[in-house]
Amino acid sequence: MRDSDLHDGLLTIDTHVDIPWPEGPSPFEDGPRCVDLPKLKAGRVAAVCFAAYVPQGPRDDGGYIAATGRARAMLDAIASMAPRNGAGGVLALSADAIEAAFAAGRTAIIPAIENGYAIGPDLATLDDFAARGVRYITLTHNGHNALADAAIPRRDLNDAETEHGGLSDLGRGAIRRMNELGILVDISHAAKTTMLQAAELSATPVLATHSCVRALCNHPRNLDDEQLDVLRATGGLVQVTIVSNFLRPKARAADLTVADIADHVDYVVKRIGIDHVGIGTDFDGGGGVRGFMNARETPHLTAELSRRGYGRAELKQIWGGNFLRLLRQAEAVKLA
Repeated sequence: MRDSDLHDGLLTIDTHVDIPWPEGPSPFEDGPRCVDLPKLKAGRVAAVCFAAYVPQGPRDDGGYIAATGRARAMLDAIASMAPRNGAGGVLALSADAIEAAFAAGRTAIIPAIENGYAIGPDLATLDDFAARGVRYITLTHNGHNALADAAIPRRDLNDAETEHGGLSDLGRGAIRRMNELGILVDISHAAKTTMLQAAELSATPVLATHSCVRALCNHPRNLDDEQLDVLRATGGLVQVTIVSNFLRPKARAADLTVADIADHVDYVVKRIGIDHVGIGTDFDGGGGVRGFMNARETPHLTAELSRRGYGRAELKQIWGGNFLRLLRQAEAVKLA
């Protein structure tokens, strides 16, 4: 059986993809990007969380104005991938909408923000982001921010090893407001203290949209066994990413294959169960391994997982079912 045959019919969701910024090739043409709409169609990827990535910068008025402005402009660019004339994808801002897009054969576009720095000092910004359809926000990127400590401090920004001891008071308020707005809390890039506190506080299970397993690759961005166990206990989720440095120590993309990705999936499943794992490639942000360098090659990972004994029901969970469950839980908390 061909890899594409194994993959056909799966509602496949990639939970973390970057967009070129401020300029880049058209998302409507098959070009140099790892992810564009033609590659998504060819690779039978049903839905993508496109992230408005905001690098950490100064925590002053000018820095916050720039960060929030960048996030809004990037969210506009993500929305433009789903033009009203029907060309391209369709904005899908709920679990039901993602499933409806899949049933209609349309690519679902899901907006997200990477780095809570974009929120600035005023949590009312979260309401604006929610109105723009944002479905998750990554609390930090590299470098501490006003919300929380990051896994990787930024010495060039004069970061200490820790600043808040996890979440700040503002960060706790942000999580409570995100819960009220139905925005998922992404703990990728967060310090372990931040992750554990967020998992305890959040009314909706937290997730790492693009992280790997620390037992297999001792990198500060990866989740250790205690963190994985907390995800199981709270109903959370880790979306295994395909960045080489997170998959195997000091590796290059050319050194790795889909087998290395599947090793991390296997570890999570054996440790905390099939309900708590998915895939977030970080394509166009550093993700890619030999044989899976762009969205067109997505079926290759499905074939590797199938060879390892994952059946159809399990593949559905890994490729989208688990993420849809969290979206629905966030939607339920919002309505409560």
